[in-house]
Amino acid sequence: MPDPATSPHGDVQPVIIGAGPAGLTAAYQLTKAGVTSTVLEADSVVGGISRTAERNGWRFDIGGHRFFTKVKVVEELWHEILEDDEFLLRPRMSRIFYQGDFYDYPLKAMNALRNLGPVEAVRCVLSYAWVRVRPPADTSNFEGWTASRFGWRLYGKFFKTYTEKVWGVPADSIEADWAAQRIKNLSLFSAIVNSLTPSRNQKEITSLIEEFEYPKFGPGMMWERCHELVEEAGSTVELESPVVSINHDGGVATSVVSSHDGTETTHDCTHVLSSMPLPLLVKAMNPAPPAEVVAAADGLKFRDFLTVALVVPEEDGFPDNWIYIHSPEVEVGRVQNFGQWSEHLVKDGRTCLGLEYFVTEGDNLWTMDDDDLIELGKAELAKLNLLDPSRVTEGYVVRMPKAYPMYDSTYVDHVETLKGWLAEHASNVMPVGRNGMHKYNNQDHSMYTAMLSVENILGADHDVWSVNVEEEYHETVTSTPSGSSDRNETPTGTTPVISLTDQGPRTDGIAEASARVI
Repeated sequence: MPDPATSPHGDVQPVIIGAGPAGLTAAYQLTKAGVTSTVLEADSVVGGISRTAERNGWRFDIGGHRFFTKVKVVEELWHEILEDDEFLLRPRMSRIFYQGDFYDYPLKAMNALRNLGPVEAVRCVLSYAWVRVRPPADTSNFEGWTASRFGWRLYGKFFKTYTEKVWGVPADSIEADWAAQRIKNLSLFSAIVNSLTPSRNQKEITSLIEEFEYPKFGPGMMWERCHELVEEAGSTVELESPVVSINHDGGVATSVVSSHDGTETTHDCTHVLSSMPLPLLVKAMNPAPPAEVVAAADGLKFRDFLTVALVVPEEDGFPDNWIYIHSPEVEVGRVQNFGQWSEHLVKDGRTCLGLEYFVTEGDNLWTMDDDDLIELGKAELAKLNLLDPSRVTEGYVVRMPKAYPMYDSTYVDHVETLKGWLAEHASNVMPVGRNGMHKYNNQDHSMYTAMLSVENILGADHDVWSVNVEEEYHETVTSTPSGSSDRNETPTGTTPVISLTDQGPRTDGIAEASARVI
């Protein structure tokens, strides 16, 4: 890497807020240009939602992260950070569990017909034909947008319940933007065509990919290694150092104040790249923004996430990477089988099932004791006849706040208000990543926003906010980075018939993303 002492960018003094995929990618790319930076991370570990949590030797992926991308420069960066032999090539298998039956995903025509029965299958096709003639009156929300592509009957079976679990609000109050990012150009017609196509490993519609790469010790392995490389190149990563304030004057940020063990430190800066939640970033500005800007910040909401991990004998697992639970009688939204992601996440003869719950920080599930959550998970899998609770030998709980930015009916206006204020009063502050931009980006798109922002610092003029917006960008593979697309996030991020979570609701996790490191 270039020597910072001889770098032509020696006057550049960036501070990076957040040591997740976006923040560490920015720090890494800067070191390649001979620029060192200070990275401030509030948590005690790196990786953000793409971390790998560990409990007693068991490793948990927060939402399930498939490493698949159409962004060539991101794929190259993954393999620059980790050696090729540190990736596993995994078959993607996921199913939908609904009314006691498993539905293959990607859709297989005979499986769906057998589960639905001929009469209901015909009704679903006729329902789809009807919306082609009489589309929903309002397609600006998730409900109308999705029904217009699948028909009302399939929407009710495979989208409504799961989506409302993920977001905790009626589906017609969620903006269509989220569906457009998660489902992209998939429709009932394209899903059926895919199910009848001889070549099963299609990659043009990212929701339908059937194999992906995965770091053998989980996605956190990528960011732990990146952390090491960044510090070896002379940059500093300060953990447990939340940002207290960002001082600005004359239209630019001049310094960032962090706190560690009760001691505050001021970091002078020429640029700030921030992946901290956008509303918290704006509210940390000093002097403070006016009341209407603070109100816009307060109007941006998030959905939180927790995993209940149950250790069981290997034979009590299932062949899927995850199963979407559309059954409304339980609260669990998705179940991972970590042993199907990598044998290095589990122990010999046993596997670990990760039950994903989409919650709001402070609600009953979020505040429930770990032991009670473990009992709830066991009871819900028993209720679905997916597991005998007596087979569980260990249980763990992992919580992840602010996992998914909410796409409600007001979020666009609020984001625009915050963007406008930052542009006028702190033009050298660059939001990046999922929470930083309040945009349900996948890991690869979050990384790409950081890469473009670094290029902007070094003299380019990219529109970073356009990443993961245009449908062509999502779905078309071109020879240039700007025409690429990705994999939740898995949960995660991320829904049936189509995976709306991957990393997260899923997934994210949550939504099934193209680069799965939702």
